[in-house]
Amino acid sequence: MTDGVMGKAATMEIAINSNGDSAELPEDDSLEQDLQQVMVSGPNLNETSIVSGGYGAPADGIIATASIKGCVAGSSNVHHSQSNPVSTGNEAARGIAGEKFDVVKKWGMNTYKCTKQMISERFGRGSRTVDLELETQIELLRDTKRKYENVLRLARALTGHFYSMVQTQRALGEAFSDLSQKSPELQEEFGYNAETQKLLCKNGETLLGAVNFFVSSINTLVNKTMEDTLLTVKLFESARLEYDAYRTDLEELNLGPRDSLTLPKIDLAQQLHSLHKDKYERLRNDVTIKLKFLEENKVKVMHKQLLLFHNAVSAYFAGNQQQLELTLKQFNVKVKVPSSDKPSWLEEQ
Repeated sequence: MTDGVMGKAATMEIAINSNGDSAELPEDDSLEQDLQQVMVSGPNLNETSIVSGGYGAPADGIIATASIKGCVAGSSNVHHSQSNPVSTGNEAARGIAGEKFDVVKKWGMNTYKCTKQMISERFGRGSRTVDLELETQIELLRDTKRKYENVLRLARALTGHFYSMVQTQRALGEAFSDLSQKSPELQEEFGYNAETQKLLCKNGETLLGAVNFFVSSINTLVNKTMEDTLLTVKLFESARLEYDAYRTDLEELNLGPRDSLTLPKIDLAQQLHSLHKDKYERLRNDVTIKLKFLEENKVKVMHKQLLLFHNAVSAYFAGNQQQLELTLKQFNVKVKVPSSDKPSWLEEQ
């Protein structure tokens, strides 16, 4: 028993410190007191602190649990505040989608009414607004455009054929000139034939300049000026169809009963009718003005172009070279000579 007590005492006296050296441990009572003091002075589990720099460090290195809870609560508020732009974006997207839906809805109703009106007019069951004078002018414009397109087609064909003839004359003149040098017995005959073909070729190029100018002016008149007026006419006809569709809708509502349910519909139909009526009258005035200006422009352009075409063709086939050149100068027509397309190497220096 004495040996057991001595062994226990020896065991409790042997300890290892932080440096690996042996150190004496206090008695059992001292050890129990130290443990109690540590438990008392140690951190409360309900008030856990995160210590920076070790136990007993300065207070500025301590982050309290309450602060952590506050941070957590703050982060949740941040997330909540960040979710507000998302909800705002969703509301904006819903607003845009609603606007698009309204646009599609209005377009669908307008298309339905116009289609219904068109079918009614074709089957003779619906009434349409008629402006006899304006519609006569529009039909005359369409007929004039078709005829001018035919003149333009023929003038282009004449230009192509005449260009081929001029090229043939040039080649024939060169062949005569070559034979005049190689055939002494026929040198004079080949010589004046070569000069005649060269002169005809030169006059032909001058006439081609006049005809090309004529074709260009007619093309501008038909495919730009007239086409622009006809585009306004198409807008006017579309506005007329819409106006008649909403006019018919208003007339049908006025024939029905008037109560709390139909009065708002009648007011809306009246507003739409007034809106499309203003649009129809505005486009009708635009068409009237454009038709007037087109007629004045057409007379001015065609008077000049027809006079040019007549004088140039007459001077060419009469063999009057001076009159042909004078005609082109009178109308400010520049002839593009094929030989002058590319400058010589001396001119490029």
